[in-house]
Amino acid sequence: MSALRRKFGDDYQVVTTSSSGSGLQPQGPGQGPQQQLVPKKKRQRFVDKNGRCNVQHGNLGSETSRYLSDLFTTLVDLKWRWNLFIFILTYTVAWLFMASMWWVIAYTRGDLNKAHVGNYTPCVANVYNFPSAFLFFIETEATIGYGYRYITDKCPEGIILFLFQSILGSIVDAFLIGCMFIKMSQPKKRAETLMFSEHAVISMRDGKLTLMFRVGNLRNSHMVSAQIRCKLLKSRQTPEGEFLPLDQLELDVGFSTGADQLFLVSPLTICHVIDAKSPFYDLSQRSMQSEQFEIVVILEGIVETTATIGCLLETLGNQEEDTNMTAPRITEIFVYLLLFFLFSQTSLSPILMKGA
Repeated sequence: MSALRRKFGDDYQVVTTSSSGSGLQPQGPGQGPQQQLVPKKKRQRFVDKNGRCNVQHGNLGSETSRYLSDLFTTLVDLKWRWNLFIFILTYTVAWLFMASMWWVIAYTRGDLNKAHVGNYTPCVANVYNFPSAFLFFIETEATIGYGYRYITDKCPEGIILFLFQSILGSIVDAFLIGCMFIKMSQPKKRAETLMFSEHAVISMRDGKLTLMFRVGNLRNSHMVSAQIRCKLLKSRQTPEGEFLPLDQLELDVGFSTGADQLFLVSPLTICHVIDAKSPFYDLSQRSMQSEQFEIVVILEGIVETTATIGCLLETLGNQEEDTNMTAPRITEIFVYLLLFFLFSQTSLSPILMKGA
């Protein structure tokens, strides 16, 4: 069993089974039960590979009122289906309310019964029921102006209501259309054309043990003032005995030298040197594979086409699909002709992994 663990690593556990599925079945003289490798269940990530944080806010109590104090941001953060529902509902209620106000004016003045009298001047011409009042409001609000329904100078309350309608319509348009515009211009989908390598590798570079991964841009438009940061999420216990779940440590990816400021025209390899200041300095290959930690990569920059600031989260960890200890060297890509099918390719590099 220990030989199997050394061969396949700690990501598998050895169980004993039989071919019939009941009990243990000897395989012959001197042979034990049949052994089968079963993959361990993968741990849930703090940050998914698509950048979504697996954090839910609960038991807020009276603090939920804070969302209403910042209503605009709350609407922007809602899902699209709720945004569209609020958009349609707000306009529908506003239109029905204003149409009702015009109908009330016509009703109180008696215009509904005298609309067809030849020498009578109503408040609004050709408004004699609620549908016609609704059509008059839509024509004025949308600035269509067919000319069939119009306000006369014999109705001061209608002029005041028309001014109120114009102001209210401008406020509703500015709020809702601005909300939809901000939501559509958010650079979240810009992350779909930013690539991270499938594996993070550890290898020697410039004579130093280095953790490396690659980031690339698929679009011709650049990320202006792009900056990359890495956070190590790991639970630890202080010397005083306090347990800190998901303690955040900064991984140096070139802050002191300015290497964290990226000119992301071609794919770049991001390096973290494992020296005495690195959290990985005291970890061996086996302990690194068994430790529970997660590396969150934060790429920030200004989207060139929309001049909006974008933030992309990518997570790495000690999952089998994230780390690659047996092929720890990233294959270089020809710079002038970007062959993206080589983006995540790795090549073998002889290296002795040991603790410091």
